[in-house]
Amino acid sequence: MAWNEPGNQGKDPWGNRGGKDQGPPDLDEVFRKFSSRFGGGNQFSGLGAGLILLGLVLVWAFSGFYKIEEAERGVKLRFGQFYDLVEPGLKWKPTFVDTVYPVNIQRVNRLSASGMMLTQDENVVRVEMEVQYRIADPRKYLFAVTNPDQSLSEAMDSALRYVIGHTTMDNILTVGRDKVRRDTWQELEGIIETYDMGLVVVDVAFKEARPPEEVKPAFDDAIAAQEDEERYVQEATAYVRQIEPQARGRAERMLQEAEAYKQRVVLEAEGEVARFAQLLPEYEAAPEVTRERLYLETMEQVFSSTTKVMVDNEGGSMFYLPLDKIMQGQSQASPAPQMVQPAPSSQSRPVRSDLTDDRSSRTDRTRQGRN
Repeated sequence: MAWNEPGNQGKDPWGNRGGKDQGPPDLDEVFRKFSSRFGGGNQFSGLGAGLILLGLVLVWAFSGFYKIEEAERGVKLRFGQFYDLVEPGLKWKPTFVDTVYPVNIQRVNRLSASGMMLTQDENVVRVEMEVQYRIADPRKYLFAVTNPDQSLSEAMDSALRYVIGHTTMDNILTVGRDKVRRDTWQELEGIIETYDMGLVVVDVAFKEARPPEEVKPAFDDAIAAQEDEERYVQEATAYVRQIEPQARGRAERMLQEAEAYKQRVVLEAEGEVARFAQLLPEYEAAPEVTRERLYLETMEQVFSSTTKVMVDNEGGSMFYLPLDKIMQGQSQASPAPQMVQPAPSSQSRPVRSDLTDDRSSRTDRTRQGRN
């Protein structure tokens, strides 16, 4: 049963026992009674106000301590206006006077841009790119534009659509991907430079580019053909690198052989010239003898490498003598013939004795056959 309901004889929370007085107690009277116990109201009022003021000062002082991390820089505002940049460390600021906004300048942020875009050759392609950036100037990042991240996203979308609109679809899907990435990066930097947002683009990544599903099989075949072409080019390059050293080796060997042949021919020619220089005085002294000797030496050199046959058909009979076989048989059956040196004469040359004996015996047999 509530304290103020009829029939409740209990005490109300304000101290009325009979329940007749329904109003709250007098707060001034309660405060006077409480302060009288401590020796008077004026003294207590001054002490309490001082304690309260001291507590407020301590709270205000301790509330001004803050910390800036190593990767951050603080932007300090004094009465809402830019005042200074705060370096990392434990700092203090007057509360309600200065406001500090910490900004991370080392973290690399990521932002994506994608969508269906129209190419230069009037095809539709879906492209997705990602830009990586960090904050270079905290003051400009906070106050140059209203929302720098949103502004960067819109600038990225604009730059990407501009580059895609000036590139053919084949280049976007095959060999021109890196060029599209570099052109988009350059265009994006040109846009954000005019806004002066305090951002620095670290990298631009070309994540995906694909045609519409209706024509995807045809473009897959085109990409496969492009990959085959690159593979053939690489194989041809490897073959060239393998064959070229071998060809260079053969060429070097041919040059060395030609140089050796040249030296041999030159030396032989120099030897012939030296021999002719030695022979010239002899020829001037005895031309007929020297000429006959040269003729005999030449014939000896010629006949030494040819087959020799003697034929005599005088008197109605023909004799055939294979001199090579006869000489070969004699050389196998008897020791090598000795050279006989005749008496020196200006019109004679050394004659092999075995050839002279052989000629005389054949002459005797020829005469007997004729008789």
